[in-house]
Amino acid sequence: MPHAGLARRLTLFDATMIVMGGIVGSGIFINPYVVARQVHTPALVFGAWLFGGMVALLGAFLYAELAARRPDLNGQYAYLREAYHPLAGFLYGWVLLLVIQTGGMAAVAVTFARYFLNLTRLNLPDWSIAIAALAILTLINCYGVRAGSNTQSLFMLLKIVAIGTIAISGLLAVTTTPTRWTPILDQPAAFPLVTAFGAAATPVLFAYGGWQTASFMAGEMANPARDLARAMLIGVLGVLALYLSINFAYIRVLGVAGLADTTTPAVDITRRLMGPAGETAIALAISISTFGFLSQAMLTAPRVYFSMASDGLFFPAVAKISESTRVPVVAIVLQGVWAIVIALSGRYEQILNYVVSVDFLFIGLTGSCVFYFRRQSPDALAYAAPGHPYTTILFCASCWFVVVNTIYRYPYDTILGLLILLSGIPAYAFWRRQSK
Repeated sequence: MPHAGLARRLTLFDATMIVMGGIVGSGIFINPYVVARQVHTPALVFGAWLFGGMVALLGAFLYAELAARRPDLNGQYAYLREAYHPLAGFLYGWVLLLVIQTGGMAAVAVTFARYFLNLTRLNLPDWSIAIAALAILTLINCYGVRAGSNTQSLFMLLKIVAIGTIAISGLLAVTTTPTRWTPILDQPAAFPLVTAFGAAATPVLFAYGGWQTASFMAGEMANPARDLARAMLIGVLGVLALYLSINFAYIRVLGVAGLADTTTPAVDITRRLMGPAGETAIALAISISTFGFLSQAMLTAPRVYFSMASDGLFFPAVAKISESTRVPVVAIVLQGVWAIVIALSGRYEQILNYVVSVDFLFIGLTGSCVFYFRRQSPDALAYAAPGHPYTTILFCASCWFVVVNTIYRYPYDTILGLLILLSGIPAYAFWRRQSK
């Protein structure tokens, strides 16, 4: 249940910026070359990004229905708790704190630090800037949900400007070798093509991930039943438009072969379009994007740890709310400190390998909660996910395909992730006994 101590101050605009901010990080500026190395025609590259966007949209439909059916619940943790078992919700919060959120934040913080140092020419180690960024955002979010939300919204708007500028520049650029969009396939439509498209779709699906974290903020939205569902749909559609437009620019200016040959497509395209100033511009854009992503992560996930503690399944202090700011300060500080520890350890890159498998395991499981809530409340709603149960099954299968593919490609790292997940079972048993 939402807690009376939390301040309901977030609007539809705030929620939409949170959805978009949870998706757009640094990956869209760097990782599209991975897709071009798996599939080799413009139509297939573009199709992989369109497919990923459609899967994300299906997920947004499901989460929007969950929000409409149970606006009294605080997002993903609570959906899993109610539909399956309190252990399912606890295990999600456990790995969210230990690896999913904090490991991703540590990696993004170091990425921000490297581009920030490239811009400023400061002679400092990247870990020092990463720690400073995490500490500053922790402090901002301790001042209240409005302070954290305003910071996140500002940086999301700057990200939209950066991506839009690259996309429009690519659209207007004069190219000497126009991109041909035919043939659609470069090999027969057989199993090897399916596996290649699957390999291309995996990083794309990961690039679209993060929209679900907006559900953590339901307890602080002025009207969660209406605004969370709308924000999910508007936010995912907005990111879909941004991602498709910038990939169209990449393909138009660089071509698929050129995109596959570079590991820094955004740098290459801005250098071609803007000259030497392009490198500075893209470093600024990536710095803004990564800092904004950190801001969103710092804002949203502590509400999960707060809910766990409120249920008696975590340290009691984590459930405390500041009387002056009405935010879970201890939960925010806990996340910030743990992210700093991971950044200092240098283990975040390994952590990211099993973040994918564990995160998508729970995203798919949360999508399946719609079956439970529809059985509990079969009455029609103003909003319901279209195409259920077929679209629900497709979404869950897509998420679990990412899990299986990650296990296949990174078996050692995935085993570590599963061990961390399983370590939550005795931890749950301990706090369960303590609460009794």
